Amino acid sequence: MNAPSRIDRLEMRLTEQEATIDDLNRTVTEQWQVIDRLTRKIEALREQVEEAAARTGQRGPEPPPPHY
Repeated sequence: MNAPSRIDRLEMRLTEQEATIDDLNRTVTEQWQVIDRLTRKIEALREQVEEAAARTGQRGPEPPPPHY
């Protein structure tokens, strides 16, 4: 059997690169979904903390203890 020609090798390499790009794209898409979900959760928690602080009469972050 003959060795693959230059064109055959390039086609095989292109196919492998396309598969890698598809895998990377899928991974990035999944990560952005996770980041988006976590960002929304953080925002909801921030709002809950602000609401709790407003109910207790606190404003802004708690000052550090005197030993700082």
